[in-house]
Amino acid sequence: MVVGLIIACEVAFWVLLAAGLTFRYALKMPRTGLAFLLCEPLLEVVLFLVTAMDLRDGAEPSWHHGVAAVYIGFTVGLGHSTIKWADAKVSHRYFGGPPPVKPPKYGRARALHEWKVAARWITAASVAAGLLQAAIWYVGDTGDTGSLRGWQSRMFFVIGINVIIAAAYTVFPKRAPEGVEERAKEKAQW
Repeated sequence: MVVGLIIACEVAFWVLLAAGLTFRYALKMPRTGLAFLLCEPLLEVVLFLVTAMDLRDGAEPSWHHGVAAVYIGFTVGLGHSTIKWADAKVSHRYFGGPPPVKPPKYGRARALHEWKVAARWITAASVAAGLLQAAIWYVGDTGDTGSLRGWQSRMFFVIGINVIIAAAYTVFPKRAPEGVEERAKEKAQW
């Protein structure tokens, strides 16, 4: 049941996103579009409640309970940026909006961008790890929580990888090729 609900929440996320953007741009009803987008967090609340009820009713903790916690965590950490990304793409491609802002390519600006991306992933993994720990405490000694602990260790791995990537861009910043900075300065003067 939990796996089916996770799939339904993922499908509903994209359906609500498409509906929100359609109402916002194609139908010129931005408030209705915003209402659809604001329904997105309700999906995670429903998934959280159903997962908690499943565990309360005596279900043995398994990988699908772990995936539910990870899904909720990743939606919390990455959902907003995904919606902003889709909004910018749809606005530009179909409705004449400004082009999406591209991330910087070089130097300190790129390192800062990578730390912001890492912060979103760290938030996602931390929320997931916290929910997994709450599930472990909720189940207590009455069940096998090994699968939940396995998902927790994966979340710490995600955090570590993101810190390493952002730190690499900080310690070894990517340098602009010769002449790129001069052309950018000249372009800014025009």
